[in-house]
Amino acid sequence: MRNGVAEVWEKGEGKSILAIVPALNEEEGIGPTIAELKQYLGKPWILVVDGWSFDKTVKVAKDMGADVIFQLGSGKGDAIAEAIRYVKGNIGFIDYVVFTDADYTYPAEFIPRMIRILEENPDVGMVCGNRFNSHFSLRGLQSMFYVGNRLLALTHNLLNGVNMRDPLTGLRVLRWEILKDWQPKSKSFDVEVELNHLVERKGYRIVEIPIYYRPRLGEKKLKPKHGFTILKRILLESL
Repeated sequence: MRNGVAEVWEKGEGKSILAIVPALNEEEGIGPTIAELKQYLGKPWILVVDGWSFDKTVKVAKDMGADVIFQLGSGKGDAIAEAIRYVKGNIGFIDYVVFTDADYTYPAEFIPRMIRILEENPDVGMVCGNRFNSHFSLRGLQSMFYVGNRLLALTHNLLNGVNMRDPLTGLRVLRWEILKDWQPKSKSFDVEVELNHLVERKGYRIVEIPIYYRPRLGEKKLKPKHGFTILKRILLESL
């Protein structure tokens, strides 16, 4: 890349990019997240799926120029399902879909490189940001969640045969053709596991690139109990 990972996506390349951002009470992080997406992607379609926040998340997102829809249920998986249904009924063509969190933990500067990998490798269906590389620091992830994540990743790889260093990452770029007919079964944070298997079943490769991970802005939503939900999804997808 010409300027390292911080290259801005060129608007003249004619690619339609959708960024889906699930959010619930993320007034601190949603603004910087949207601003950074615009900085590195030019003019993507940014779709915030709000879980009925009671803070200023929706106002900030709309003021930043994002489209906002409200999910009927609750949870990250439900938000993604709502976004896919909405997009299918409101736009004719999309090339790539970016998934990222609303808490400013995932740097958007890596997304242009992720898109270029898809552009240059038609057999790759999804590119994911791997947090657990030589630059990883526990500063952005509590030790308890780090240990749980590593155990779930090991279980995921052993049982499911989808070998990923960071199978639960929240930063992903996919081809829209993979997602357009997908009806997620996952309602919560287990949606990433289901998504990994969707890509594999469609016959595409998954590529991971190293990224860094920032401390979140605002209150953490992921709780220890969600680990059991993710484990259950890993077991279900292995059947």
